[in-house]
Amino acid sequence: MTVTAGSTAETVETVFRIESARITAGVARIVRDVGIAEELAQDALVAALEQWPESGVPEKPGAWLMATARHRAIDLVRRRETYARKLAEVGRALEDVPPPGPEDLGDPDDIDDDLLRLIFTACHPVLSREARAALTLRLLGGLTTDEIARAFLVSEPAVAQRVVRAKRTLAKAGVPFEVPGGADREARLSSVLEVIYLVFNEGYAATAGDDLCRPALCEDALRLARVLANLMPGEPEVHGLLALLEFQASRIAARTGPGGEPVLLADQDRSRWNRMLILRGAEALLRAGRGPYSVQAAIAACHARAVRYEDTDWAAIAALYGRLLELAPSPVVGLNRAVAVAMAEGPEAGLRLVDALAAEPVLRGYHLLPSVRGDLLARLGRDEEARAEFRRAASLTRNARERELLLARAAPSPSGPAPDG
Repeated sequence: MTVTAGSTAETVETVFRIESARITAGVARIVRDVGIAEELAQDALVAALEQWPESGVPEKPGAWLMATARHRAIDLVRRRETYARKLAEVGRALEDVPPPGPEDLGDPDDIDDDLLRLIFTACHPVLSREARAALTLRLLGGLTTDEIARAFLVSEPAVAQRVVRAKRTLAKAGVPFEVPGGADREARLSSVLEVIYLVFNEGYAATAGDDLCRPALCEDALRLARVLANLMPGEPEVHGLLALLEFQASRIAARTGPGGEPVLLADQDRSRWNRMLILRGAEALLRAGRGPYSVQAAIAACHARAVRYEDTDWAAIAALYGRLLELAPSPVVGLNRAVAVAMAEGPEAGLRLVDALAAEPVLRGYHLLPSVRGDLLARLGRDEEARAEFRRAASLTRNARERELLLARAAPSPSGPAPDG
């Protein structure tokens, strides 16, 4: 088979996308700056694009890229006027590192440690949630600026600025390239889990735009959760988050119809639920703990175990939401609990809980509050009130598909199941 420059370039791009996070992480341990580390990783990519069409693709392309990036990182540190200070910071590591050969990938355990350090650095609480998400997708997800912009429906320049500022903030704050220990570890891990959860949720139920779901974003978050679970096998809440995302991802294919229209939970074809992901979720749940993500995973497991919608154990789900409300008090959790109570005890019980939440500032402008209220009113036969609530919900959502569904339910004689859980 003839190898063309074009096919070589495609190989380079593919290998780099797979290995970029590990390369950046390995280089960051040397230069102690994720911004510079990413630039050096990009330099290695450019070198491959220049050399591989002539020399051929190496037997171990990922090792070649890693070695090239590490070599350039070492050269950079040695050229700096502050070399002595940098050498003291990293001990004798640089003195002892021979010029890396093209086959030198390093100790896999060290690379995993570096990858974990990169995750904690990119998700540092000194950054805003939006910056953490963008930087994590950039450094660990391998997404381009354009891909991140399309995923979150913001402009490409805005994402580029967000990433640049995040790198500057980390450098200015002197954030160490390390996995935190002691009391700081739990708080920092919480930040990491939050970022992965936010990325998945934006893919599972898009805030705005023409699509209800963005499966690619869910896949990126799920992959990050799997990586984290492999790197931190002793952290129960990591497995709790992984279980939750596996269960939720199993339903994605059934959440939309042929035209991209939303399909509510009660109407979903459960034969389209991905049984492999459900099994993986169940396995992760066995290793989960008792934290908020683990409780949400247990709720998702209740849905996954129900062969039919009518088989759903709503009493158990309501009880789990009660537990979640204790662990992570939130009006949104309270609203979800109200839905479960309505299914277990009847719409009147659910409506009382919903009405008690109406004054919560967090729920002002939240389209699911009138959506849930409209569903409960419809089930009670209060059709005019229900239609008004669905119209109000439609006016609040920024997602076109959800708006279409809500306006359809605002039509005469609205009826139907509870919102997707």
